[in-house]
Amino acid sequence: MRDDEIQRIPAATQPLPVEVDMRPTASPEHGPRDRVLSTKELAWRRFKRHKLAVGSAVLLIILTLACILVTFNVLGFRLSQYNYHQQNLFLRVKQPSTNHLFGTDQLGRDLFTRVLYGGRISLMVGVTVALSAGVIGAVVGAVAGYYGGWVDNILMRVTDLFLAIPFLVVLLIGSKFLDKFLPGGSVFHTVVILTLFFWMPDARIVRGVYLSMKEKEYVEAARASGASDGRIMFYHMLPNAMGPITVNATLLVAAAILTESALSFLGYGVQPPTPTWGQLLNNSRQFVTTSPYLIWFPGLFILITVLAVNFLGDGLRDAIDPHQKLSVG
Repeated sequence: MRDDEIQRIPAATQPLPVEVDMRPTASPEHGPRDRVLSTKELAWRRFKRHKLAVGSAVLLIILTLACILVTFNVLGFRLSQYNYHQQNLFLRVKQPSTNHLFGTDQLGRDLFTRVLYGGRISLMVGVTVALSAGVIGAVVGAVAGYYGGWVDNILMRVTDLFLAIPFLVVLLIGSKFLDKFLPGGSVFHTVVILTLFFWMPDARIVRGVYLSMKEKEYVEAARASGASDGRIMFYHMLPNAMGPITVNATLLVAAAILTESALSFLGYGVQPPTPTWGQLLNNSRQFVTTSPYLIWFPGLFILITVLAVNFLGDGLRDAIDPHQKLSVG
Protein backbone atom coordinates (compact mmCIF):
# COMPACT_ATOMS: atom_id res chain seq x y z
CA MET A 1 0.00 0.00 0.00
CA ARG A 2 1.36 3.36 -1.04
CA ASP A 3 1.94 6.18 1.43
CA ASP A 4 -0.79 8.37 -0.12
CA GLU A 5 -3.32 5.57 0.25
CA ILE A 6 -2.42 5.12 3.96
CA GLN A 7 -3.05 8.80 4.53
CA ARG A 8 -6.59 8.49 3.10
CA ILE A 9 -7.56 5.66 5.53
CA PRO A 10 -9.62 7.00 8.49
CA ALA A 11 -7.79 6.99 11.82
CA ALA A 12 -10.25 4.56 13.34
CA THR A 13 -9.47 1.97 10.63
CA GLN A 14 -5.68 2.35 10.61
CA PRO A 15 -3.78 -0.61 12.15
CA LEU A 16 -2.71 -0.01 15.77
CA PRO A 17 0.94 -0.50 16.79
CA VAL A 18 1.55 -3.86 18.39
CA GLU A 19 3.68 -4.10 21.57
CA VAL A 20 5.37 -7.43 22.01
CA ASP A 21 5.99 -8.46 25.64
CA MET A 22 9.39 -10.13 25.56
CA ARG A 23 9.38 -10.95 29.28
CA PRO A 24 9.10 -14.65 30.18
CA THR A 25 5.55 -15.57 31.05
CA ALA A 26 4.39 -17.60 33.97
CA SER A 27 4.12 -21.33 33.47
CA PRO A 28 3.47 -24.32 35.69
CA GLU A 29 7.07 -25.40 35.15
CA HIS A 30 8.88 -22.15 35.80
CA GLY A 31 6.52 -20.36 38.17
CA PRO A 32 6.13 -16.56 38.15
CA ARG A 33 8.08 -14.25 35.90
CA ASP A 34 11.75 -13.92 36.71
CA ARG A 35 12.82 -10.62 38.20
CA VAL A 36 16.10 -9.04 39.15
CA LEU A 37 16.85 -9.61 42.81
CA SER A 38 18.72 -7.15 44.96
CA THR A 39 22.02 -8.04 46.58
CA LYS A 40 20.34 -8.50 49.96
CA GLU A 41 17.70 -10.80 48.50
CA LEU A 42 20.33 -12.91 46.76
CA ALA A 43 22.37 -13.14 49.96
CA TRP A 44 19.29 -14.15 51.94
CA ARG A 45 18.42 -16.86 49.42
CA ARG A 46 21.97 -18.24 49.52
CA PHE A 47 21.95 -18.17 53.32
CA LYS A 48 18.62 -20.03 53.52
CA ARG A 49 20.10 -22.81 51.40
CA HIS A 50 22.80 -23.39 54.05
CA LYS A 51 20.73 -25.49 56.46
CA LEU A 52 23.49 -25.78 59.06
CA ALA A 53 23.91 -22.01 59.14
CA VAL A 54 20.18 -21.40 59.56
CA GLY A 55 19.94 -24.01 62.33
CA SER A 56 23.03 -22.57 64.02
CA ALA A 57 21.54 -19.06 63.93
CA VAL A 58 18.32 -20.29 65.54
CA LEU A 59 20.31 -22.24 68.16
CA LEU A 60 22.46 -19.22 69.02
CA ILE A 61 19.39 -17.00 69.39
CA ILE A 62 17.77 -19.51 71.77
CA LEU A 63 21.00 -19.95 73.75
CA THR A 64 21.55 -16.20 74.02
CA LEU A 65 17.98 -15.60 75.23
CA ALA A 66 18.30 -18.42 77.77
CA CYS A 67 21.57 -16.99 79.11
CA ILE A 68 20.10 -13.49 79.39
CA LEU A 69 16.76 -14.48 80.94
CA VAL A 70 17.94 -17.27 83.26
CA THR A 71 17.73 -15.13 86.40
CA PHE A 72 14.75 -12.96 85.33
CA ASN A 73 11.06 -13.46 85.95
CA VAL A 74 9.30 -13.20 82.58
CA LEU A 75 5.49 -13.26 82.78
CA GLY A 76 5.66 -15.29 85.96
CA PHE A 77 8.08 -17.85 84.48
CA ARG A 78 11.73 -18.39 85.34
CA LEU A 79 14.16 -20.80 83.74
CA SER A 80 15.78 -21.41 87.12
CA GLN A 81 14.60 -20.83 90.67
CA TYR A 82 18.16 -20.47 91.96
CA ASN A 83 20.78 -17.75 91.88
CA TYR A 84 24.19 -18.55 90.42
CA HIS A 85 25.88 -17.83 93.79
CA GLN A 86 23.26 -19.48 96.05
CA GLN A 87 24.94 -22.17 98.17
CA ASN A 88 23.53 -25.21 99.96
CA LEU A 89 26.20 -27.33 101.61
CA PHE A 90 23.65 -30.09 102.25
CA LEU A 91 23.35 -30.59 98.49
CA ARG A 92 27.04 -30.75 97.57
CA VAL A 93 27.92 -32.58 94.31
CA LYS A 94 24.46 -34.02 93.67
CA GLN A 95 23.65 -35.83 90.44
CA PRO A 96 21.30 -34.21 87.86
CA SER A 97 17.66 -34.41 88.94
CA THR A 98 14.33 -32.71 88.37
CA ASN A 99 15.18 -30.07 90.99
CA HIS A 100 18.70 -29.50 89.62
CA LEU A 101 18.78 -30.31 85.91
CA PHE A 102 22.57 -30.29 85.66
CA GLY A 103 23.21 -31.28 89.29
CA THR A 104 25.08 -29.21 91.89
CA ASP A 105 28.73 -28.33 92.35
CA GLN A 106 31.08 -28.71 95.32
CA LEU A 107 29.35 -25.85 97.18
CA GLY A 108 25.81 -26.99 96.45
CA ARG A 109 25.19 -24.33 93.79
CA ASP A 110 22.83 -25.16 90.93
CA LEU A 111 24.97 -26.02 87.91
CA PHE A 112 22.23 -25.29 85.36
CA THR A 113 22.00 -21.69 86.55
CA ARG A 114 25.77 -21.30 86.69
CA VAL A 115 26.26 -22.71 83.18
CA LEU A 116 23.69 -20.34 81.66
CA TYR A 117 24.95 -17.35 83.64
CA GLY A 118 28.52 -18.27 82.68
CA GLY A 119 27.35 -18.38 79.07
CA ARG A 120 26.15 -14.80 79.46
CA ILE A 121 29.68 -13.72 80.40
CA SER A 122 31.43 -15.88 77.78
CA LEU A 123 29.14 -14.72 74.97
CA MET A 124 29.47 -11.10 76.06
CA VAL A 125 33.27 -11.38 76.04
CA GLY A 126 33.23 -13.07 72.62
CA VAL A 127 30.93 -10.53 70.97
CA THR A 128 32.66 -7.53 72.57
CA VAL A 129 36.11 -8.74 71.52
CA ALA A 130 34.91 -9.42 67.97
CA LEU A 131 33.37 -5.95 67.65
CA SER A 132 36.28 -4.02 69.18
CA ALA A 133 38.94 -6.03 67.33
CA GLY A 134 36.93 -5.68 64.12
CA VAL A 135 36.83 -1.89 64.43
CA ILE A 136 40.58 -1.63 65.09
CA GLY A 137 41.40 -4.07 62.29
CA ALA A 138 39.09 -2.30 59.84
CA VAL A 139 40.67 1.11 60.53
CA VAL A 140 44.24 -0.20 60.28
CA GLY A 141 43.50 -2.20 57.14
CA ALA A 142 41.62 0.68 55.50
CA VAL A 143 44.43 3.18 56.09
CA ALA A 144 47.10 0.71 54.93
CA GLY A 145 45.22 -0.35 51.81
CA TYR A 146 44.11 3.13 50.78
CA TYR A 147 47.38 5.01 51.18
CA GLY A 148 49.82 2.22 50.37
CA GLY A 149 53.54 3.05 50.22
CA TRP A 150 55.39 3.61 53.47
CA VAL A 151 52.15 3.85 55.48
CA ASP A 152 51.19 0.36 54.30
CA ASN A 153 54.68 -1.00 55.04
CA ILE A 154 54.75 0.36 58.60
CA LEU A 155 51.23 -0.81 59.52
CA MET A 156 51.71 -4.27 58.01
CA ARG A 157 55.06 -4.76 59.75
CA VAL A 158 53.38 -3.89 63.05
CA THR A 159 50.64 -6.38 62.20
CA ASP A 160 53.24 -9.06 61.40
CA LEU A 161 54.96 -8.32 64.70
CA PHE A 162 51.75 -8.93 66.66
CA LEU A 163 51.12 -12.11 64.67
CA ALA A 164 54.62 -13.40 65.48
CA ILE A 165 54.21 -12.94 69.25
CA PRO A 166 53.24 -16.13 71.16
CA PHE A 167 50.00 -14.57 72.25
CA LEU A 168 49.00 -17.11 74.91
CA VAL A 169 52.13 -16.37 76.96
CA VAL A 170 51.56 -12.63 76.56
CA LEU A 171 47.90 -13.05 77.50
CA LEU A 172 48.86 -14.80 80.74
CA ILE A 173 51.38 -12.09 81.65
CA GLY A 174 49.18 -9.23 80.47
CA SER A 175 46.14 -10.39 82.44
CA LYS A 176 48.10 -10.14 85.69
CA PHE A 177 49.61 -6.81 84.67
CA LEU A 178 46.21 -5.30 83.93
CA ASP A 179 44.81 -6.47 87.26
CA LYS A 180 47.36 -4.29 89.03
CA PHE A 181 47.53 -1.16 86.88
CA LEU A 182 44.23 -0.84 84.99
CA PRO A 183 40.95 -0.08 86.77
CA GLY A 184 37.94 -2.22 85.98
CA GLY A 185 36.89 -5.78 86.67
CA SER A 186 38.40 -8.98 85.34
CA VAL A 187 35.81 -9.13 82.52
CA PHE A 188 36.97 -5.75 81.21
CA HIS A 189 40.62 -6.78 81.51
CA THR A 190 39.96 -9.97 79.56
CA VAL A 191 38.24 -8.03 76.78
CA VAL A 192 41.12 -5.55 76.55
CA ILE A 193 43.88 -8.17 76.44
CA LEU A 194 42.04 -10.30 73.87
CA THR A 195 41.28 -7.29 71.66
CA LEU A 196 45.00 -6.43 71.54
CA PHE A 197 45.73 -9.78 69.88
CA PHE A 198 42.63 -10.35 67.74
CA TRP A 199 42.60 -7.34 65.38
CA MET A 200 45.32 -8.54 62.97
CA PRO A 201 43.28 -10.91 60.72
CA ASP A 202 40.70 -8.21 60.09
CA ALA A 203 43.43 -5.69 59.25
CA ARG A 204 44.97 -7.98 56.63
CA ILE A 205 41.60 -8.83 55.09
CA VAL A 206 40.43 -5.20 54.87
CA ARG A 207 43.79 -4.12 53.45
CA GLY A 208 43.46 -6.63 50.63
CA VAL A 209 39.92 -5.50 49.85
CA TYR A 210 40.93 -1.82 49.81
CA LEU A 211 43.89 -2.50 47.54
CA SER A 212 41.53 -4.01 44.98
CA MET A 213 38.95 -1.21 45.32
CA LYS A 214 40.98 1.99 45.44
CA GLU A 215 41.38 2.14 41.63
CA LYS A 216 37.69 1.56 40.92
CA GLU A 217 35.71 4.14 38.95
CA TYR A 218 33.46 5.21 41.85
CA VAL A 219 36.52 5.89 44.02
CA GLU A 220 38.09 7.98 41.26
CA ALA A 221 34.79 9.84 40.84
CA ALA A 222 34.57 10.56 44.56
CA ARG A 223 38.16 11.78 44.56
CA ALA A 224 37.51 13.99 41.53
CA SER A 225 34.45 15.50 43.21
CA GLY A 226 36.62 16.73 46.07
CA ALA A 227 35.73 14.18 48.75
CA SER A 228 38.24 13.87 51.57
CA ASP A 229 40.29 10.72 52.10
CA GLY A 230 38.36 9.89 55.26
CA ARG A 231 35.02 10.19 53.47
CA ILE A 232 36.22 8.02 50.59
CA MET A 233 37.61 5.35 52.92
CA PHE A 234 34.73 5.06 55.36
CA TYR A 235 31.71 6.30 53.39
CA HIS A 236 32.32 5.04 49.85
CA MET A 237 34.66 2.05 50.26
CA LEU A 238 33.86 0.61 53.68
CA PRO A 239 30.30 -0.55 52.79
CA ASN A 240 31.78 -2.67 49.99
CA ALA A 241 34.15 -4.33 52.47
CA MET A 242 31.49 -5.17 55.06
CA GLY A 243 31.00 -8.71 53.70
CA PRO A 244 34.47 -10.03 54.61
CA ILE A 245 34.47 -8.00 57.83
CA THR A 246 31.15 -9.52 58.93
CA VAL A 247 32.26 -13.07 58.19
CA ASN A 248 35.57 -12.65 59.98
CA ALA A 249 33.87 -11.01 62.99
CA THR A 250 31.61 -14.05 63.32
CA LEU A 251 34.59 -16.38 63.40
CA LEU A 252 36.34 -14.09 65.89
CA VAL A 253 33.46 -14.65 68.33
CA ALA A 254 34.21 -18.37 68.41
CA ALA A 255 37.95 -17.79 68.76
CA ALA A 256 37.43 -15.28 71.57
CA ILE A 257 35.12 -17.66 73.47
CA LEU A 258 37.67 -20.47 73.21
CA THR A 259 40.55 -18.22 74.27
CA GLU A 260 38.60 -16.75 77.20
CA SER A 261 37.66 -20.27 78.30
CA ALA A 262 41.31 -21.32 78.12
CA LEU A 263 42.41 -18.30 80.16
CA SER A 264 39.70 -18.87 82.77
CA PHE A 265 40.55 -22.57 82.92
CA LEU A 266 44.16 -21.63 83.69
CA GLY A 267 42.97 -19.14 86.32
CA TYR A 268 44.03 -15.99 84.41
CA GLY A 269 40.72 -14.93 82.88
CA VAL A 270 37.51 -13.78 84.53
CA GLN A 271 37.90 -14.24 88.28
CA PRO A 272 35.43 -15.69 90.83
CA PRO A 273 32.72 -15.25 91.92
CA THR A 274 31.66 -14.42 88.34
CA PRO A 275 31.25 -17.77 86.56
CA THR A 276 32.32 -18.48 82.98
CA TRP A 277 32.44 -21.76 81.10
CA GLY A 278 36.23 -22.00 81.37
CA GLN A 279 36.16 -21.20 85.06
CA LEU A 280 33.51 -23.89 85.66
CA LEU A 281 35.82 -26.40 83.99
CA ASN A 282 38.73 -25.24 86.14
CA ASN A 283 36.73 -25.55 89.37
CA SER A 284 35.60 -29.09 88.50
CA ARG A 285 38.93 -30.66 87.59
CA GLN A 286 39.20 -32.63 90.82
CA PHE A 287 35.78 -34.19 90.20
CA VAL A 288 36.47 -35.44 86.68
CA THR A 289 36.39 -39.10 87.77
CA THR A 290 33.84 -38.99 90.59
CA SER A 291 31.35 -36.46 89.17
CA PRO A 292 32.12 -36.06 85.46
CA TYR A 293 28.87 -34.20 84.78
CA LEU A 294 30.52 -31.12 86.29
CA ILE A 295 32.87 -31.19 83.30
CA TRP A 296 30.41 -32.40 80.68
CA PHE A 297 27.88 -29.58 80.75
CA PRO A 298 30.24 -26.55 80.54
CA GLY A 299 32.35 -28.34 77.95
CA LEU A 300 29.27 -29.28 75.93
CA PHE A 301 28.05 -25.68 75.87
CA ILE A 302 31.48 -24.48 74.68
CA LEU A 303 31.49 -27.12 71.94
CA ILE A 304 27.95 -26.37 70.75
CA THR A 305 28.46 -22.59 70.77
CA VAL A 306 31.76 -22.67 68.90
CA LEU A 307 30.44 -25.10 66.29
CA ALA A 308 27.27 -23.03 65.80
CA VAL A 309 29.25 -19.80 65.39
CA ASN A 310 31.58 -21.43 62.86
CA PHE A 311 28.65 -22.87 60.86
CA LEU A 312 27.02 -19.43 60.92
CA GLY A 313 30.24 -17.88 59.64
CA ASP A 314 30.42 -20.43 56.81
CA GLY A 315 26.83 -19.64 55.84
CA LEU A 316 27.47 -15.89 55.85
CA ARG A 317 30.61 -16.35 53.76
CA ASP A 318 28.71 -18.38 51.14
CA ALA A 319 25.83 -15.89 51.16
CA ILE A 320 27.95 -12.76 50.80
CA ASP A 321 30.44 -14.20 48.28
CA PRO A 322 29.69 -12.40 44.98
CA HIS A 323 31.12 -15.31 42.96
CA GLN A 324 28.39 -17.67 44.16
CA LYS A 325 25.81 -18.44 41.48
CA LEU A 326 22.11 -18.74 42.19
CA SER A 327 19.44 -19.64 39.67
CA VAL A 328 16.33 -17.58 40.29
CA GLY A 329 13.03 -18.71 38.89
